[in-house]
Amino acid sequence: MELRLKERLGRKFDEEIRFFKGWIDGPKQVGAILPTSSVTARRMASVIDPSLGLPVLELGPGTGIITKAILKRGIAPKDLVSIEFSTDFYQHLVKTIPGVNFINGDAFDLDRTLGDWKDKMFDSVICAIPLLSFPMEKRIELLESLLDRLPPGRPVVQITYGPVSPVVANPDRYKIKHFDFVVRNIPPAQLWTYTRG
Repeated sequence: MELRLKERLGRKFDEEIRFFKGWIDGPKQVGAILPTSSVTARRMASVIDPSLGLPVLELGPGTGIITKAILKRGIAPKDLVSIEFSTDFYQHLVKTIPGVNFINGDAFDLDRTLGDWKDKMFDSVICAIPLLSFPMEKRIELLESLLDRLPPGRPVVQITYGPVSPVVANPDRYKIKHFDFVVRNIPPAQLWTYTRG
């Protein structure tokens, strides 16, 4: 029991060091100083409906905490497409979470990055990209492109550390809903959902 606890704490420490290194190397690509908490990851993954039988798209998996929550939600690794911009994080993910369709690429260029997946419909999108680091027009363009890949009513869930939605309201194009405020995350996280139809 004590050995398992030490191993778990060791893995958690390794993830935090890897995440912090990623933040130092590219603060625009990594939105927080610590990885997302498991509580937040489970809450984000809760929007997925495994009964629809559609794949799930994840953006910005980082060290894989949210990826693992998505898999625990009942999504098979082969039905998860996960785009990571950082090559270091990507290589770590491929080694530690087998079977997931990890792609090392740019989520802001989805048609090119998704390759064979570009014309697929997804159940939902779980997004941990630090949108506040990008201009508003790029955020809106990304959101619209994501919503085009979802059935009507299915959500894009976004984590952010600002007090308001990182994408401005546009009621004619999509609906914004405050999904949760997770205090048990460092820093505390706001979750937002975006839907169409």
